[in-house]
Amino acid sequence: MVRARGIPASRRRRKKILKRAKGYFGLRSKAVKQARQQVKRSLRYSYRGRKERKRIFRRLWIVRINAAARNHGLSYSDFIHGLQKAQVGLDRKALADLAVNDPAGFAAVVEKVKSALAA
Repeated sequence: MVRARGIPASRRRRKKILKRAKGYFGLRSKAVKQARQQVKRSLRYSYRGRKERKRIFRRLWIVRINAAARNHGLSYSDFIHGLQKAQVGLDRKALADLAVNDPAGFAAVVEKVKSALAA
């Protein structure tokens, strides 16, 4: 009787790796061993990148809010403190969007913050 070698399963595994390695440079997309190593590394980077992207966007929003608040004579920390005192429920993403796309709306929020800080 012929020995069963599991060729279809191993071929499937190799094809899965090579499919994920498509577009990599040189042997990293052709040779199974190099492709397996690169795919493993790439998956680690992509996991880390998904976490990092959230930090990067938060930093960007803070920079935009700070710049817009300083145009109205407030620092970022004073502006955020005033938001909490005025009980304005806007997050940094929405505030940054307001600052960039709707300066009049952001000015209205700043006036509310200034009145809350004065009281």
